[in-house]
Amino acid sequence: MGPPPRRTAGLPPTHTVLICVALPGLAISSEQGQMTGQGLEGFYCAGRRVLSRCQVRVAGREPLALQARMTAADRARFVGAVHVSPHSGPDPDLVVERVRQADGTERITLHNATPRALRLPVEVSLGTDLADLGAIASGRAGPELPATVHDSGLRWSSAGGNSSVTADPPPADALASAGLLRWELDLPPGGSTSVELRVRPDRVGGVRAVGRTAAGPFAVARASGDDPRLQPLLRTSVEDLQALLLRDPARPSDTHLAAGAPWRCGSAPAEALAAARMTLALGTRLAAGTLRTLARTQLTGPGRQSGLIPGARRDAGPHLPPGCTATEATLLYPVLLAEARRWGLPEQETEELLPTAERCLTWLRTTIGDGTYLNDPEPGGLARCETQAHAHRAALLGADLLNVCGRPGGEELRQWARALRTAFQEEFWIDDHGGGRPAAARLPDGSPVPYLGAAAVHLLDTGLLGGGEQAPGLLDKVRTEQLARLLGGPALDSGWGLRSLGTKEPGHNPFGHRSGAVRVHETAVAVAGLAAAGYEKEAGSLLRGVLAAAEAFGHRLPEMYAGEQRTEASTPLPHPAACRPAATAAAAGVLLLTTLAGIRPDAPARSVTLRPLRSAPLGEIVLTGLRVAGAPFSVRVSRLGLAMVEEAAEGLSLGA
Repeated sequence: MGPPPRRTAGLPPTHTVLICVALPGLAISSEQGQMTGQGLEGFYCAGRRVLSRCQVRVAGREPLALQARMTAADRARFVGAVHVSPHSGPDPDLVVERVRQADGTERITLHNATPRALRLPVEVSLGTDLADLGAIASGRAGPELPATVHDSGLRWSSAGGNSSVTADPPPADALASAGLLRWELDLPPGGSTSVELRVRPDRVGGVRAVGRTAAGPFAVARASGDDPRLQPLLRTSVEDLQALLLRDPARPSDTHLAAGAPWRCGSAPAEALAAARMTLALGTRLAAGTLRTLARTQLTGPGRQSGLIPGARRDAGPHLPPGCTATEATLLYPVLLAEARRWGLPEQETEELLPTAERCLTWLRTTIGDGTYLNDPEPGGLARCETQAHAHRAALLGADLLNVCGRPGGEELRQWARALRTAFQEEFWIDDHGGGRPAAARLPDGSPVPYLGAAAVHLLDTGLLGGGEQAPGLLDKVRTEQLARLLGGPALDSGWGLRSLGTKEPGHNPFGHRSGAVRVHETAVAVAGLAAAGYEKEAGSLLRGVLAAAEAFGHRLPEMYAGEQRTEASTPLPHPAACRPAATAAAAGVLLLTTLAGIRPDAPARSVTLRPLRSAPLGEIVLTGLRVAGAPFSVRVSRLGLAMVEEAAEGLSLGA
């Protein structure tokens, strides 16, 4: 299960930097374009900073920064201007464009804006500490290392590794003592010339990003319609997902998602499974790779942890102790397998992965024993609301999977799920004058933890059974309606999305990552769950809020942002430590758009059911290039909320 999370005070802020990602490569830059070695700035490979400083001077002057923007998930463009003539007036003589990529490449282009030829000295000052990201984040990075002249550039060495920078064209002069490369460049009137720098770790070739392989695991989908924000959100979400892909070293053909950059570029099983589940409409290849990768980490053999998929602890906010992501991942595994099969995962792959899912379900039954609730693994651990929701969904979808695959154990899971549902409604529901609410948790002595937070949205995430039907949830119709009302109320709906803790609860903090900030993943789960349960007003309000926030963030959703109340003149406030891109936030963009069409496939039965939002909160929407049953799938939802399939696999019928 991993050790408790180590709290780190004062992480360097990330909300104003540009983060180019193509794992294992990162390039983190300020909006000035110059890499000064301050904070997190630098090129990284596999968590180590291979270049921390890259400063350009033209004719002895630094370019005046004019613009900095991301042009793709792995690429940023910086534009600056330089005055090189003392009597040229206010107009710049030279435009300096820098295109920086996560793979360690930077192209510096000088454009002569004058009607005369220019001969200019250009200097690039380089340096690095070869520090790892953890040391940099905690302020423990060492001083810059001495450089040596190497090939057509410079090289640095330490006990932790080596890195080098080569230049094309080669510099006229390289000064190792100053970490300096120099050129004399000739620019004709109105002409341009370029220098390309390549940063390489440990004498190897370029960083090969997983997401830049030939096909990738995602379908080439498009979104169009009345709202012009649809396609930018989908395109950016898929780009971010591609950028966060990791290979399993044991089987490089299997890919899964890192949780987010820059802080969580390694494996995070619960987030990887959740993100793969939200992107099933783009194909099942990511789900299959994630499931195979995590199957190789599952604990086997004797003992209470047999069947568990290991995971770290996760902070749960001010009211509860840290939660166990191992429990969450173990419960998500059979759910993802069952739903991936409905979307079109081949039967052969389902059979291959089924034993791992069975061990997850056996762990669930063994851990519960004769009890009713799934408690935290510590002795005397409490029972969390969302854990019961995850366990109930795993039991029902797992039982359905076992049944269709001819395996035993399904009826035992269904019996426990029924007992849990009965007990949950009696013992987890807190009655009050406002209609009641679910408890956030139940302590070992049976007393409830009464605060209202976004974790309750998982009660609406029931999962997909055969025939396109939603599995029953833990709440009855009356309590589901009350929960929908609470989720749509002002205490939780910030206007930008769902707050992680209600404004009236003790300890509320609009920037608290589990105590008031908007977490995009939970908001997307809420939108999908509310839509499936028929509460379109509340779903539409949250959907429009996140879409507005996405536009404010350039359609690249961070994992969270402040839960400040939206006003006509406001924009969402960034969280200074949020990962951006983040796997669950990027995948949430996909889920939000596909929820509008309400696609419920059953590939083994060769059918698909559409349950679109009848209110059509974004007007007409057309989704093309999705994948159902291994083939392209396209759907149109009209302004009247009527859905029509425009492309589908041969023989795929539209269910009622």
